[in-house]
Amino acid sequence: MNVSELKEKKLIHRPTQNFDLAGNRIYDVFEYNLPVKTNYDGNERERIFAKLIDSIPFFLTFYFIFGLSPILSALLLIPSVILFGSVTETVFGTTLGKKVFKIKVIDDSANNPAIFKSFLRNTLCLVVFYMLFADYIPPLNEILGIKHRETNFTMHMNNILCKTYIVKEYQVKEIKMLLKQSLL
Repeated sequence: MNVSELKEKKLIHRPTQNFDLAGNRIYDVFEYNLPVKTNYDGNERERIFAKLIDSIPFFLTFYFIFGLSPILSALLLIPSVILFGSVTETVFGTTLGKKVFKIKVIDDSANNPAIFKSFLRNTLCLVVFYMLFADYIPPLNEILGIKHRETNFTMHMNNILCKTYIVKEYQVKEIKMLLKQSLL
């Protein structure tokens, strides 16, 4: 069984129009098998800041140690962050920035992602960053008044395509325990 197939039972209490003799409302109880929630509130902001924390050491190294221009340092940090992030996610399940926020990357088996999957995930993150910051620059069709459909890219696109999950460190044990229970 995989993380994407995990279900948890949820009881939903819905009020009826009936009351008991003491005047208390009677509730109908429904049981649902819902997918396990692997994400958490505020993870997009944490992931953006984690990526910035991952970028700072590379920028400072290229700018101060190698004496490169700020623009060239910024351009070189992109492949550096992608490669370094791929290796550290494969080995440790996290990067420096993610470690600060106690975030881990897991694959559909609740293990650290393989190197190719992590590399693809980090490369797709570059596309997501472009889409996030492109919203602040008005596109040409808006300037010219051409109507268009808006696309909403989030930090989750790379995880959906790579079947990886961003979870808090404490959730990894819970997810692995649920996977073991589902096998029994």
